[in-house]
Amino acid sequence: MKVIASSLRKGNVVDMDGRLYVVLKAENFHPGKGTPTTSVDMRRIADGVKVAERWRTTEMVEKAVVDEREYDFLYEDGEGFHFMEPTTYEQLAVSHDVVGEDKVFLTEGIKAYLQTHEGVAIAISLPQKVVVEIEETEPVVKGQTASSSYKPAMCTNGLRIMVPPHIGAGTRVVINTEDKSYVERSKE
Repeated sequence: MKVIASSLRKGNVVDMDGRLYVVLKAENFHPGKGTPTTSVDMRRIADGVKVAERWRTTEMVEKAVVDEREYDFLYEDGEGFHFMEPTTYEQLAVSHDVVGEDKVFLTEGIKAYLQTHEGVAIAISLPQKVVVEIEETEPVVKGQTASSSYKPAMCTNGLRIMVPPHIGAGTRVVINTEDKSYVERSKE
């Protein structure tokens, strides 16, 4: 299926010269003069080699047909990350290469969308927002609350984020999985 290059997003699968690539990052550039371009960082699925490609935003790119379904995360072991399809109870092992930095968000029971091609997982999409607990953070400095300053905090899953001064240890917060930024205090 042909799509324009500017519509590519993280997790899409592109077919170039008979090889499949998963999009890691896609950015559109609109210079004042000249042609707008789309810069895409991709990983070749067959061997994991990273490739950077640049197309004009209106160029047509072959998007591979992949099966995308919701899976529940079960556990991690030496084989990889194990997911289960909730309706058929079919289990799927996903390699560490596919999950990458997103492994900090994988907690038991979290729902994620897995893209598979011929029965092999090639990309993972996590929920946009997840709830994590703050393990430790710096104490509030008096007088700092009036400004919009943030302080570093360590989450129980090992992730370091910046939080507002009023957030303390033991607080559950919502963070954005895309850029790992603080969104709000959890209402749960």
